[in-house]
Amino acid sequence: MTSSRLAILSLTLTIITNSAVAQLEFEDAPIGYHEATANDDIARLQRKIDAGEVKLEFDDDHGYLPAVLKALNISPTSQVLVFSKTSLQLRRIRPETPRAVYFNDDNYVGWVQRGDVMEVSTVDPQLGAVFYTLAQEKVESPQFIRDKGQCLTCHASSRTKGVPGHLMRSVYSAPDGQPQIGSGTYNSDHSSPFEKRWGGWYVTGTHGSMRHMGNVVTSSRRAIEDIDIEAGANITSLTDLVDTSPYLTSHSDIVALMVLEHQVQMHNLLTLASFETRSALHYDQVMNAALERPKDHRTESTSRRIAAVADKVVKYALMTDEYVLESPIKGTSGFREHFEKLDPLDANGRSLRQLDLNTRLFRYPASFLLKSPSFAALPPEVKQSIQQRLKAALEGEGKPAEFPQLSDDDRRNLLALLGPILKD
Repeated sequence: MTSSRLAILSLTLTIITNSAVAQLEFEDAPIGYHEATANDDIARLQRKIDAGEVKLEFDDDHGYLPAVLKALNISPTSQVLVFSKTSLQLRRIRPETPRAVYFNDDNYVGWVQRGDVMEVSTVDPQLGAVFYTLAQEKVESPQFIRDKGQCLTCHASSRTKGVPGHLMRSVYSAPDGQPQIGSGTYNSDHSSPFEKRWGGWYVTGTHGSMRHMGNVVTSSRRAIEDIDIEAGANITSLTDLVDTSPYLTSHSDIVALMVLEHQVQMHNLLTLASFETRSALHYDQVMNAALERPKDHRTESTSRRIAAVADKVVKYALMTDEYVLESPIKGTSGFREHFEKLDPLDANGRSLRQLDLNTRLFRYPASFLLKSPSFAALPPEVKQSIQQRLKAALEGEGKPAEFPQLSDDDRRNLLALLGPILKD
């Protein structure tokens, strides 16, 4: 190998190693997170506003909130209320004035009373989570301002799989909403023990004998074990806890919370699969050039990286390690009915959006985000690997013991529901 080739190889390894240590791989090629042009729902909405095709009406009570929800097709039934100080406008958030979050498959809108801005995050199939603010002041042409990195302090960490993503945190909240950080915090998803979910959130709905951390605060981080979980259980109205009249609804629906916590981590894993695959293939391209190998040469290391991230997606998508519900769940806002109607039923009356809520979240245990734009846009190398693993799991090939949660009926139903995805 020539000295110049050795120099290129050394420089390449140095750049990649330093980038990995700093956990900022997505800032460089091939992702270029902050330099890349976003093509998400908010970016498209802004282009329509600029072109005069969409006009956002300003509401005296809620600013642009109703108009943005309408433009993004987000139902108010998705409203959930978080009173812990765990977001950008933390000074305005406390148990008396919680932040409202509204969401659909790809968009999340945060609103606080008398807030200076609305906080909006969205999912870009190529970039993962992208964050925006919208000033709550009446102007002719409202502008969504893309975040330049502040949000990534929390939203690109181990809690989001190391990529720009979303997260739901459960905290022990002080009476003023300040998290009792020294007492621990938890990520919430469908595998989380029920008793560790929703600390710092309001929760409306019934859940039988199960208990969660929602609806209550604790005055001392030294007495966390004294948190009164009974006081927060099976609450169907927040009347005695907070004045909900400033909000679009009076609910913080337990079913919406369960769907939300599932989908944020599913999106993070899809982003991880995209980034990991693109980074691995880019590494091979650089090394192939440096070592004068064929351009399409793929190293064993790259193949292993792609296979490993595909396994993570499949296991989560098929609800592996899902917490088994001990009592039925019932919400209060009508979110369940809204959510289940979003997809048409097949000839046998089935849909990935149908909920169970007796022993598990979904009637047919697979993520509805397998039909999302983020999944469709995955690099072919990892997408095909996921498809192969899904098919093997559902046909009982390979290692079916990895998916003990799937009954024979589950496999048959999922093979039918995921048929178009597996053949794509």
